[in-house]
Amino acid sequence: MNPADVAQTVLPLSSSDVSIFALFWQAHWIVKSVMLGLLGCSVWVWAIAIEKFKLYALTKRAMDSFEQAFWSGQSLEDLYRSLSSRPTHSMAALFVAAMREWKRSFESELRTLAGLQARIEKVMDVTIAREIERLERRLLVLATVGSAGPFVGLFGTVWGIMTSFQSIAASKNTSLAVVAPGIAEALFATAIGLVAAIPATILYNKFVSEVNKQALRLEGFADEFAAILSRQIDERAQG
Repeated sequence: MNPADVAQTVLPLSSSDVSIFALFWQAHWIVKSVMLGLLGCSVWVWAIAIEKFKLYALTKRAMDSFEQAFWSGQSLEDLYRSLSSRPTHSMAALFVAAMREWKRSFESELRTLAGLQARIEKVMDVTIAREIERLERRLLVLATVGSAGPFVGLFGTVWGIMTSFQSIAASKNTSLAVVAPGIAEALFATAIGLVAAIPATILYNKFVSEVNKQALRLEGFADEFAAILSRQIDERAQG
């Protein structure tokens, strides 16, 4: 890189022109690329956050509604028929998967109870894993931005500072008016990195906690429902 060219690109930014737009516009193209990438990541983080807030709220309401219907005394067969006719998620999907396996066992020609309890528990475990995967989708993006964002911003800062030092060497002027704008422009990249990383880290921790809460609810219902079906299996075996 030619020091004279660097000086021409950096020095026009006067000490009074340190607005956000000016800091971005006068930055080196590599620093600009870092800033734009981090801004894009920040927008992506908030888009994921909005989607997750909606998803977890809808899932919680669906769980509450299903539990109310399940413990209301309604027949399991009637509840199964009403839920199996439409796509289900979360706790309802767990119930439908277990009941489907239950009905398959009794509607088959063998009508065997051997291993039915284990098959139902396996089906529910698979359904829980699938639901957790659905809830955790794209959380890795938040973790990645939260951990890598500051380092990407620091890279832009280091590059900007090197460019500023080259301009100082080319102009042979070490006054604060020459140094300060270039340093400010370089540090702006780190600031954007933190703006992207801090919310991503906070949101990631919040969403992981929410996923764990909903997973515990699913596992608790699976244990309760497995116990109910186990009693019915024992009654049919004795009958």
